[in-house]
Amino acid sequence: MDNRSSPLSPELWLNDLFSCKAVQQGGVIRRKARGVERFAGMETFLSEVRRRGFRVAANGGQIVIFCNREPVRWLD
Repeated sequence: MDNRSSPLSPELWLNDLFSCKAVQQGGVIRRKARGVERFAGMETFLSEVRRRGFRVAANGGQIVIFCNREPVRWLD
């Protein structure tokens, strides 16, 4: 992972991401996959998601994080 273009360390970026209001309320957040890779690296990001017990999905270059421990059901 190359983080030279970011002023934030991966730890600071992840802390900022997971301290937003949607996370605190058990909501959903979305980020571009390339942004996750750029700022934290996918493995570091996924490790943090797992540590928190959250679920994550990827589609069309977007990452969707379900910020609670509830199961995700696909409705189609």
